[in-house]
This record gives sequence, C-alpha cells and structure tokens, in this order.
Amino acid sequence: MIAVLGECVADGFTGAGGEAGRGELGLRVLPGGGPANTAVALARLGTPTRFLGRVSGDVFGALFRDRLTSSGVDLSAAVEAAEPSTLSVAALDDDGGAAYTFYAGGTADWQWSAEELDPARLGPATCLHTGSLALVREPGRAAVEEFARRAAARATVSVDPNVRPSLAVREDYQVERWCRWADVLKLSDDDLRFLMPGASVERACDTWHAAGARLVVVTRGAAGALVSLGGERAEVRAPRVEVVDTVGAGDSFTAGLLHDLGARGLLGGRLDGLDLETAVAAASFAARVSALTCSVAGANPPWAQALATVR
Repeated sequence: MIAVLGECVADGFTGAGGEAGRGELGLRVLPGGGPANTAVALARLGTPTRFLGRVSGDVFGALFRDRLTSSGVDLSAAVEAAEPSTLSVAALDDDGGAAYTFYAGGTADWQWSAEELDPARLGPATCLHTGSLALVREPGRAAVEEFARRAAARATVSVDPNVRPSLAVREDYQVERWCRWADVLKLSDDDLRFLMPGASVERACDTWHAAGARLVVVTRGAAGALVSLGGERAEVRAPRVEVVDTVGAGDSFTAGLLHDLGARGLLGGRLDGLDLETAVAAASFAARVSALTCSVAGANPPWAQALATVR
C-alpha cells in the first residue's frame, strides 16, 4: 500500500458562457489537487492506495469523495473537515499549460493538527507520498512535515514540491531539509527554476543528493525527464501524444514512478536495492502514464489497461 498525504482542490476551467454579449463566464469544475490526483492515478494503476486528506463536507468535498472512491482509493484515514474546500481557477494557454488562481484562505486542506496526524494513520503503507501545498501552507505544514519525518522510520518517503508561487514564496519550500527524510524527490523543470534560479539541473540534483534524497527525477514536459540516482544520471524520453492539456501530468508521473517501484518490491526502505537501469525503467513507465493524462481534459489519469496504447 502507498499512502498519499495532501490536498484536494476543485479545479475550475474558464470558458465563455451564458448569452452572447452579457459578459458572463462559464466555469467547469473538475476534482483535482496534486496529492489527490496522485492517489487516484496510483489506485487506477492497481496499487492499493490510502488517501490522508482533510475533505470538506461541501459540494466540492462530495465531488472529491466520489472521484477517489470510484477510483479505488481508501478514504478510511481521511478527516471529515468542517472548513470549505480549496478552489483554483485555471486558464489554459495554447499549449495546454495551466496558470492557476487559488481561493485558499481558511480552507480545509491546510488545517492539519498533530492530533489528526497520529502515526497510526499511515496504516500498513510501505511508502508515503506528500508535498505540494500541504507542506508549505500554515497552519498545518509543521504537522505534515513531522508526520512524514516519522513515517521515514518504516516507509519509503516521496516528495513533490509542486511549487505554486502565487501561494508560497521560495523560502517556504525547504527542500534540502525535506531531503533529510525523503528518499524520492520528483519535481518539474519549472519547479527547479523557481527553487534554485540559475542553477544547472546537475548541480541541483547533487545538492539534494547530498542532503539525503536517493532518487531525484526532474520532469521536462515534451523533452522527457532526467533521472538522477545518487549522482548517476540518465535521460528518459516522453511518448508522443496529442496534448489536450497538461493538468495533472506531473502528479500522474509521480504515481507511475511509485507504482512501478512498488511492483518491483523496492518500496519500504531507503531504495538501497535500486540501480540506475531500474530507476530509468520506472521513470519510462511514469512518462507513459503522464502522456495519457495529457491526452484528455483535466486531471484524469489512465486506468492500467489503457497503457498498452502508448509506447
């Protein structure tokens, strides 16, 4: 089992609506949020998945629960939150990339307490994945970080910073500190430029390896990904697909990577048995999962049987 700790977000996509000339704006809302997307993708790939989230009782919370449970995610460790859900409004560019505006003040996802994150919530999971806004937003960030740090005593820990500059500043992303207890660090090239402006990818990877992360993977969109295992590096290509949008692509990549490592029996420790060839194979599988997510609208990761269509 893999446990995922983090937020659910209602992703609103803008588009013209209403009668012409009235200045109305249509908003199509889909369930999202980086960690929730990763949990859904893992479960659809066939990995037993537990989601640790604070899920609101509002209309968006019902949408999140339906998506998670229908995908096969275990919600027994989720918290029923009294606060409202987080909303983001995404504007898509011509390449399918999204720019987000967040409505996140006082919402359910960031209100974690130490009491809510008792170590027992991890259950039998051999891996914990976390990151995104849950690791940087007050008041719950310290409780999330402490839970992950303690989980590292018996589980592989994966982190995706998934930076959101509109909601957090660079200093909020304490990646080197997280690497003290994280085994896997997955991030995008945009994340890297924000976190270490001007640094080469090689220098960034070596910095995070020195801090403690065994495996660092940097995704590069259509250019594929860079895999760095303890300083050994290799490139992974991205499959060619017709891109509808890139929403949830990075989250699906993370799921594919962890699913493949888990299927090989490598999760549950410090990845000491992982070699570069196997890490590249896992990242190549992850790139296929990510590519399929890009071929449909919104964060809608594929089910396992769909992977045969992409090479």
